[in-house]
Amino acid sequence: MAKAPVLTPQAEDFPRWYQDLINKAELADNGPVRGTMVIRPYGYGLWERMQQEMDVRIKDAGAQNAYFPLFIPQSYLTREAQHVEGFAPELAVVTHGGGKELEEPVVVRPTSETIVNEYFSKWVQSYRDLPLLINQWANVVRWEMRPRVFLRTSEFLWQEGHTAHATYEDARDYAARIHRDVYADFMINVLGIDVVLGRKTAKERFAGAINTLTLEGMMGDGKALQMGTSHELGTNFAKAFNTQYLSRDGKQELVWQTSWGVSTRMVGGLIMSHGDDNGLRVPPRLAAVQVVVMAIKGDEAVTKVRELGDRLKAAGLRVQVDDRVDTPFGRRAVDWELKGVPVRIEIGPRDLEAGTAMLARRIPGGKEPVSVEQLAELLPTVLEEDQALLLRESRERRASRTSDVTSLAEAAEAANAGGWARIPWSELGPEGEAELAQQAVSVRCLVAEDGSVPDSDDAPGTVAIVARSY
Repeated sequence: MAKAPVLTPQAEDFPRWYQDLINKAELADNGPVRGTMVIRPYGYGLWERMQQEMDVRIKDAGAQNAYFPLFIPQSYLTREAQHVEGFAPELAVVTHGGGKELEEPVVVRPTSETIVNEYFSKWVQSYRDLPLLINQWANVVRWEMRPRVFLRTSEFLWQEGHTAHATYEDARDYAARIHRDVYADFMINVLGIDVVLGRKTAKERFAGAINTLTLEGMMGDGKALQMGTSHELGTNFAKAFNTQYLSRDGKQELVWQTSWGVSTRMVGGLIMSHGDDNGLRVPPRLAAVQVVVMAIKGDEAVTKVRELGDRLKAAGLRVQVDDRVDTPFGRRAVDWELKGVPVRIEIGPRDLEAGTAMLARRIPGGKEPVSVEQLAELLPTVLEEDQALLLRESRERRASRTSDVTSLAEAAEAANAGGWARIPWSELGPEGEAELAQQAVSVRCLVAEDGSVPDSDDAPGTVAIVARSY
């Protein structure tokens, strides 16, 4: 009888494969309240590495980290009409505290534009205070009707940036800078996901924004995932909260603002972009553990893997030693394969005699014996090759599964067949977008013919990217 696969094959049931992988790779569990999740240490290690890489880029863009309260007075959200309308179905509202009914209900933070503006209006007095560039790492709550771990949960972790500027142009350029130099750089060069940078349609725009920039990734089943967004808020929140500054000309002016964020949804995107039927494949630049050094059996092998682990750490690699020889080697190897560690170095009694180790590469697959003495020099090159391979696979998948179409019917057909469609926005328009939505197909973003981000929804030559999505 054939041995049952560890994971449901992707081709058989992609959503089941995704859930199997999260469980078997020990990434997360469902929380006790519907829509919440418990992120396990290995899964949280992926998020920590994402935080570290993102935080450097955010600070390089000039923003500083701060923290704002979890509880927001309900009246704050009502000041910006589009904002409260957009978030009303998702709000968690606290009406009692300390055994008493609250004088005013408070909302558990769904996003922080309103409370940030309450304080920006105090902190900004003059043009000398601008630009004001703030970021926070926090959790938010948006009551989710159809939860899925990492992708859609009622509580999730994220970063949210909030900025105030003296001019529309400065705010516009800063939102684009975050979109390009922070988010796209990280997703392409660290996550290895070939995201499309585009502009959201008016229907898909963030509640209260005048423009939303998005990054869309194609997952292994051909669906799209919104990986992050950067918003131009115009003066909408500044008007609602009276956030003004004294200009160089001595006039009171409203600030122009942006907000932008990415979340633990990126962990889900990582899984669905790079995972295969054997488990996760973690890009080496992201991996909390790039190399696991494994003792197959025997006391001498245990001593050797510990020494080698120290040597590889000293060479700048992120290494974990697996010397649990009381656990069968095959079981341990499968566990590391499920977790997607890029490289395994396996050492047993025969390897000790030969002065070699078995190098197992998770991303391209395959094993080969190598000299133990060459590993510290060899592994950085191996890891960079595998990083490049993941990005190349992501790019080739999107290119091969994207069709250029000219009609609504062709766009829906391509999306329902597990791919993306590119259709001129002039042929689709808001009416066609609404019709596609009835078929659970959405316009993910608008792009220019050359792949750049258009300046406006109706810019000449604008193309809509159409797909089914998560």
